[in-house]
Amino acid sequence: MRRLLSFLLPVPLAAALVTAVTAPAFATPPNIPSASTAASRLAALTVAPESHGSTYDRSLFPHWITISGTCNTREQVLKRDGTNVVTDSSCAAVSGTWYSPYDGATWHAASDLDIDHMVPLAEAWGSGAWAWTTAQRQAYANDLGGPELWAVTDNVNQAKSDKDPAEWQPSVASFRCTYARAWIQVKWYYNLTVDSAEKSALTSMLATC
Repeated sequence: MRRLLSFLLPVPLAAALVTAVTAPAFATPPNIPSASTAASRLAALTVAPESHGSTYDRSLFPHWITISGTCNTREQVLKRDGTNVVTDSSCAAVSGTWYSPYDGATWHAASDLDIDHMVPLAEAWGSGAWAWTTAQRQAYANDLGGPELWAVTDNVNQAKSDKDPAEWQPSVASFRCTYARAWIQVKWYYNLTVDSAEKSALTSMLATC
């Protein structure tokens, strides 16, 4: 692994559980590389067919774990990526504004959003995570330090499901450059493989940057 996957998670949330948090409008996750860096990292990835698909189980990636107090990973992403997000005493977002970059929709209710794993859990499993420990898979599924977790329209996330970029891309064409850069970063960071069709699709997406 390029880094030690552990239970170490982001800086603890503020002690007060009843808070109003203002984030930059249309915030995006951190550490998305430039197009040139993404291209270099894509070239460095091992090309191999996916494997172990029959043994995948979502429960093998414990997610939406507690980050601090009563706040879990989903709630942290909603606070990070929304604007004027207000949470209640249980850390649930009760109001705010969220922009879903995959489809360009704006939402005002957290219930309209899913937290998408940029590289889906099943995709990660077939690309090498089958060999990880449960602790490593938990760290991956709750990773707030890179561009793995995105707040997006719920039915768009469901349509994406576990598809890679050869099978599904955001409907907002202008976002496909960012999507490819984020996808490549996650694959590179976790030393996951890409299949040939996936690599070809990512190369085409980078060409839009």
